[in-house]
Amino acid sequence: MDPENKTLSIKPPVWGLVLATIIVIMLTIFLAILTWNQFKQHDYIGRTDQQLYTITIDGEGKVNAIPDIAQVSLGVTTDNLKVADAQKENTTKVNDLMKNLKALGVADKDIQTSNYNIYPKYDYSNGKQNLIGYTVNQSLNVKIRNLDSVGNIIESAGRLGANQVGSLNFTIDDPEIIKQQAREKALVNAKEKADALAKVAGVKLGKLVSFAENSGNAGPIYYDNLKSAAPSGMGGAEMAPVPAIAPGSQDVVVDVTVTYEVL
Repeated sequence: MDPENKTLSIKPPVWGLVLATIIVIMLTIFLAILTWNQFKQHDYIGRTDQQLYTITIDGEGKVNAIPDIAQVSLGVTTDNLKVADAQKENTTKVNDLMKNLKALGVADKDIQTSNYNIYPKYDYSNGKQNLIGYTVNQSLNVKIRNLDSVGNIIESAGRLGANQVGSLNFTIDDPEIIKQQAREKALVNAKEKADALAKVAGVKLGKLVSFAENSGNAGPIYYDNLKSAAPSGMGGAEMAPVPAIAPGSQDVVVDVTVTYEVL
């Protein structure tokens, strides 16, 4: 072969091009990240990384509210030699009692049977157990929305044969409205305390960092158990004096714990 007619062709290796391309891509990504970090730090110009300092303080809000709901337990207990007779007599009295409640404005949804019991009665005299009859008891939980009718309901219940009247209490039907008012007072109270503390410390309050709440109230207002004058198994026919019932008031309290950033 003639050396003068021989042509040499030299091509760069393929892997070299691939490596160069990868390096260029990595440099581009690095520069993009560096630029983005610089952009994100513009909000923090003039500030160094530091610990977040805070003030945590408690606040209390209290609202005195007038109850708008009364709840009372009405029961009828009947004794008789025969269980069927005791049931019949007891049922008649309870049905009359429920009719009277509805006539006085108590809705069906506000009358709930809480228990119904039948149990034997024994005489343990002379060392022996002798069956002397049966006792039937039925109780109603009644929610009264018209507080002006509470006294009349209690009086008529005894007259119609309810010989167990008690657990009268007053409460608030929708306490969340009152709680919201107390909550707002608690936050104002906490902010005032935090402002005063920050002023003494020579710092300024920043944004609210955290908030926790603990709500409660003085609880329902209970009155001593009221016992009707009618003896067990007997309905009083005469009108008794209508008792004066006062709902009083109760405190709804919300305690909060708040944390503010210190600047």
